[in-house]
Amino acid sequence: MSLTTIRNTINYNNADMNTQYINRVELQGRVGTVRISPVHDTIVANFSVMTEHMYQTSDGNKVVETTWMCVAAFEGGEVNLRSLTRGAIVHLIGRLRTNRYIDASGCEKVFTEVLASSLKVLG
Repeated sequence: MSLTTIRNTINYNNADMNTQYINRVELQGRVGTVRISPVHDTIVANFSVMTEHMYQTSDGNKVVETTWMCVAAFEGGEVNLRSLTRGAIVHLIGRLRTNRYIDASGCEKVFTEVLASSLKVLG
């Protein structure tokens, strides 16, 4: 590694220390599958949330895009999992988290989910 590369790396890292990055997700949608299980001394819910985005094309056709997100939520604080059921409408705030694991055939799998810090069941 050259001295110039080291200097550039140091300058880049110093610039990062003064920069604030935001990892925030806010969703409102309908709950799909729900799996609630105890983990150590708390309860965790893994569930899916469906959201829709509607727009109109230039030729006047209405289009609805449906997206399913994977969500993990730990009970406590602003998260109450007791009324979380399939079909319920929820509003949640959280952050994106990426997980990696090796499956049974030895392949690395990577998936991204929303880690909810606030969850309200609306109906």
